[in-house]
Amino acid sequence: MTATQSTTVAFIGLGAMGSHMVRHLLAAGHTVRAFVRRPEAAEAARALGAEPFFTPAEAARGASVVFTNVTSSEDVREVLLGESGVIHGAAPGTVCVDHSTISPIVTREIATALAARGIEALDCPVSGGTAGAEAATLTIMVGGKPDVLENVRPLLALLGKSITYIGGNGAGQVAKLCNQIVQVVNIEGIAEAMHFAAAQQVDTGRVLQAISTGFAGSRMLDLMGPKMVERDFAAGIEARLHDKDFGLAQDIAQEIGLKLPAMQATSTQLQSLMEHGWGKDDTSSLLRVLES
Repeated sequence: MTATQSTTVAFIGLGAMGSHMVRHLLAAGHTVRAFVRRPEAAEAARALGAEPFFTPAEAARGASVVFTNVTSSEDVREVLLGESGVIHGAAPGTVCVDHSTISPIVTREIATALAARGIEALDCPVSGGTAGAEAATLTIMVGGKPDVLENVRPLLALLGKSITYIGGNGAGQVAKLCNQIVQVVNIEGIAEAMHFAAAQQVDTGRVLQAISTGFAGSRMLDLMGPKMVERDFAAGIEARLHDKDFGLAQDIAQEIGLKLPAMQATSTQLQSLMEHGWGKDDTSSLLRVLES
């Protein structure tokens, strides 16, 4: 597959991020067959320029690459392997590219089931959120066969600015969970710093300005620090998604007997955030958990 070669792809998961991804694929001249559940979603798909289908199997029929971007491990299993899943419509040689953040263990199970039908699988979770999807600047972490990645790299390059091969199936998901651990532990640290400053009647904006240029500076501080100072808790990435990802990482750490105390402490704070009903707000709401 070359950068200029037009191809037919299927896309499952036309949410806030998926719709932007589809838009980039269409703009590059590719044909998109989209799985939708409801008539109104079908109209939205047509408005984008995609052709809607009401089962994943139908969407996958005739597509050389199938993209998925859904929420949970079981969601991915259902749309790929379920009764009306992709596996029943995709031809041998089709490549399934999963942009969801799910369990590496389930990812490997799905890849094995697809391989039995001659279907290739890449786990390609992304970092960058809705803004990254809109700007086509996502960071993409890839697990699977290197040659399969090279075959679809021109398509992935339409969606992200950084595409890194990590290893075999599931390795992309491991990298994404590492990303989440670093990211959310950092957000908790920023929240604690802002709470510490405010508790001593010190201007949090000035503290943020001072520490941003020192060794504490980071992308997350640049993003989350101003949100906390301005008390803007509107979701960039909904906290419930970070909570879901931390649950995946915790389950694996527990299974292999790995102690990750900072992740455990941050997970407790995320759970408190969820209990307060702030799951659809931004993860910067970890500041509100401290304040409560």
